[in-house]
Amino acid sequence: MSLGYRIRDVAVEPGLALAPMEGVTDLTFRRLIRSIGGCGLVHTEFIPARNLKLSIRQALDLAMFDADEHPIAIQIYGNDPEVMAEGARIVSDLGADILDLNMGCPSKKVCQRSGGSALMKEPDLSRRIVAAMRAATPLPFTVKMRAGWDPDHRNAPEIARMCEEEGAEGLAVHWRTRTDLYGGVRELDTIRRVKASVSIPVIANGDIVDAVSALQTLEATGADGLMIGRGAMRDPWVFRQIQAALHGRPPVVVDALERKRVLLGYLEAIRPNFRDDRGVLGRFKKIARHFTDGVEGGARLRDGILHSQSLEEAVESVEAFFAEPGEVAVRAS
Repeated sequence: MSLGYRIRDVAVEPGLALAPMEGVTDLTFRRLIRSIGGCGLVHTEFIPARNLKLSIRQALDLAMFDADEHPIAIQIYGNDPEVMAEGARIVSDLGADILDLNMGCPSKKVCQRSGGSALMKEPDLSRRIVAAMRAATPLPFTVKMRAGWDPDHRNAPEIARMCEEEGAEGLAVHWRTRTDLYGGVRELDTIRRVKASVSIPVIANGDIVDAVSALQTLEATGADGLMIGRGAMRDPWVFRQIQAALHGRPPVVVDALERKRVLLGYLEAIRPNFRDDRGVLGRFKKIARHFTDGVEGGARLRDGILHSQSLEEAVESVEAFFAEPGEVAVRAS
């Protein structure tokens, strides 16, 4: 079974996308995912449109991407239609393949300003933002959303139809509501209803962490593609694992030496991104906490890294855990 879709003239093949994640999907992490393979589309971290408009260096840095990183989507957020339109124009000038609107972030910081998933409960404002962004750029345009604000208001199908009416050309839908945050009871029917409500591609998102969960999500939703977030932090090989399952091939075997190489290679790659070792260690801990989840014996490695007071201690923990070559199993979800 092949999986792929098109956002206007942008082919996403395979139809597996890396989700935008704050403090994760920077240039270094995207390079890691692309080096392993199997991912058809990557997203930047979500960027405040207002900061792009003000030419704030940090925002512009978040929008940087490699020349060979296509196709890439730059995601922006905000609650002012005019500012979002200006952000859309800037994204066009930066050379991205796809402009993406964040209507899914559940963070308090973003939602307090009526951005992210808070837009799910403000359909009139959402419509004005989508229309303004569509009018501001010729780029293929997508929207990422949650199922709704809370379990009693799963209005993603209605918001999805509005987005299509105003010119959006693809939708990514997370099964969680905003009040679910990162918990909640798995519910895929809303994504299925979104798929039945629109004619543009619908990408399913949420707790896709391995081939089993990927196939279950596709069967339950009929989605055109899958978007993977924390599952890629847990297992950067997950895109290849899903591809193997879709094509009826054996699972990809990743031995201990390869896992060690990738984890320590990521550590070295992020060093230039921070002014001091403290920043490097903090980012490494964030990734390692997920990377070790599901690995047999991974709690020992996770504890060693999280309790490290220096980069040297973190490296020692990794070296000790992977001291014996061989396959390190990843538990099924």
